[in-house]
Amino acid sequence: MRHLAIAPILLLTSALAGCASFSSDSGMGVVSDVTEKAIGKDVAFVRAKDEATTVDAAVKRLLARNLTADAAVQVALLNNKGLQAAYNELALAETDLVADSLPPNPTFSVSRITGNGASEVERQVVGDMLALATLPARSEIARERFRQAQLKAALATLRLAAEVRRAHVAAVAANETVALLTDAKATAEPTAQLAKKLGETGGMNKLDQAREQVFYAEITADFASARQNAASSRERLARLLGLWDGDLGFRLPSKLPLPPKRPLEQPSIEVAAVGHRVDLQIARMEIVALAKALDLTEATRFVTLLDVAGIDRRTRDPEGPPFRERGFDVQFQIPIFDGGEVRVRQAAETYRQAMNRLTEKAINVRSEARDAYRVYRSTYDIASHYQREVLPLRQIITEEMQLRFSSMQVDVFALLTEARQRLGSLRAAIDAKRDFWLAQSDLQTAINGGGPAAAPSTPSAIASTAPAAGDH
Repeated sequence: MRHLAIAPILLLTSALAGCASFSSDSGMGVVSDVTEKAIGKDVAFVRAKDEATTVDAAVKRLLARNLTADAAVQVALLNNKGLQAAYNELALAETDLVADSLPPNPTFSVSRITGNGASEVERQVVGDMLALATLPARSEIARERFRQAQLKAALATLRLAAEVRRAHVAAVAANETVALLTDAKATAEPTAQLAKKLGETGGMNKLDQAREQVFYAEITADFASARQNAASSRERLARLLGLWDGDLGFRLPSKLPLPPKRPLEQPSIEVAAVGHRVDLQIARMEIVALAKALDLTEATRFVTLLDVAGIDRRTRDPEGPPFRERGFDVQFQIPIFDGGEVRVRQAAETYRQAMNRLTEKAINVRSEARDAYRVYRSTYDIASHYQREVLPLRQIITEEMQLRFSSMQVDVFALLTEARQRLGSLRAAIDAKRDFWLAQSDLQTAINGGGPAAAPSTPSAIASTAPAAGDH
């Protein structure tokens, strides 16, 4: 057996020296670096009991305080099980990398034939020479795919962070609206009761009475709707945080913070987006992987099967001495009908398709960045306008109306009319703050990536164009 298939064994030995192995972190280093640079947060891939204990302790510390937007994002990155499933996908991608970097196993066969006192024993070791010859190219393609998987895991992390930030803004704004309507309802209720009593005594006509009562009725309906919206917003946030029980004690701020004194200046927003967008980096890697697959397909277009077998045969004949035969067997396909043109065409068109999609994505990224910044500046101006102009003027009007009411220059119903108008301005100011913080989150997403998941693209043709071990 020592002399069987010397060439396949030597090739196997040399190929094994370059085999990929499993990393200690399953590729999470890239995910951690991208997340740290983009949003300044930590990630954790929980696979052991001690890791789970550490993560649980960190989550409990964050939930023990008022949950800011940044704290909510950090809790989700540590605790969301859907994100952990995305990291499992990364670990599975590493197994594909290692598997595609291994040379094909040789095949050993033994056959024995006897009859009329004679016997023949034949042993063979068969190696796939084509798979061995193309192993370096296939391994490099697998490495590109694994790099893509790392960035896809980072993209899933950024996407979750953006969803959590938006959900947190919506939940806090909903709570602020509920608090505002609670006060308004408390003010409108006695007025409605007073109007009813005055109507019964004839001190108020039916029209004025109906106006006051419908205001209270509308506030009551708005209050119920706002409470339901706040409860649903909190539940959505709890789901994203990965909390088993939505009623677990996490406290939200009572109000959204005011917009900053100055907006962010982004004179080169398009350049920043093109340079930082993770999904654009994934598309570029797809081009590299498909280019290598195209080269491999063109190089192997005429040969799809090349097996070499070492043969050792021992024969016993009762009429003569036993004898041994050694040799080899080579199998390959003759490209008479299929010269590989179909596979080459498929690989070439897949590459051109990916190039067009990359160009389309780059155009869209630039447009999304421009639009996100315009929305950010617009919402900043609107929210700041409410804080600088509208609310101070409303406060002046309220104070002046109260002074006139105290001096009996206006009646209580004029005061309540002004209160309705002030309520509308306060609700609009809350909505403006909410829109601004949502726009700021969208701006960050437009630069780094992590927006809503796009429709899945057509699967690459690598699997169908690149010869694999044992692909006959």
